Amino acid sequence: MLVTMLGSGCASIVSGTNQSLTVETRGKEGQPVVSVNCKLSNNKGTWYVTSPGSVVVNRSYEDLLINCEKEKQEAGLASVKSSTKPMAFGNIIFGGVIGVGVDMASGAAYDYPTMITVFMGGNVTVDASSPDKTKETQPQAAAGWFPPPQ
Repeated sequence: MLVTMLGSGCASIVSGTNQSLTVETRGKEGQPVVSVNCKLSNNKGTWYVTSPGSVVVNRSYEDLLINCEKEKQEAGLASVKSSTKPMAFGNIIFGGVIGVGVDMASGAAYDYPTMITVFMGGNVTVDASSPDKTKETQPQAAAGWFPPPQ
């Protein structure tokens, strides 16, 4: 029993090294775009899903890169940041250094947002701590409007 406790991390026991997530694709005006082929990849592997759809990926510290393509559409790209799960910090108390090491190496200590929106023709970065914090990473044209001074 001691060997089992030392050889496995807390997060890997509770939630494992895999995570289910949903990918949806939208056009530049925000309208849904369906039947889009998306390739997801990180240092733990490569997965494919047709949007809108769900896929199980391996958790990792590294960003999850998503490339969505559909005929007669500009590709949509997304870089999804991972976050450290709170239970990984509890592992310091219960699993010690070995448990933390196992969870970090296996990816079990990390999470991606469960819902990811990719904008066709765009390049976005999705912040893991708040799935609603999707932001364009391509430069935007200046709109010529600035907020009035306070």
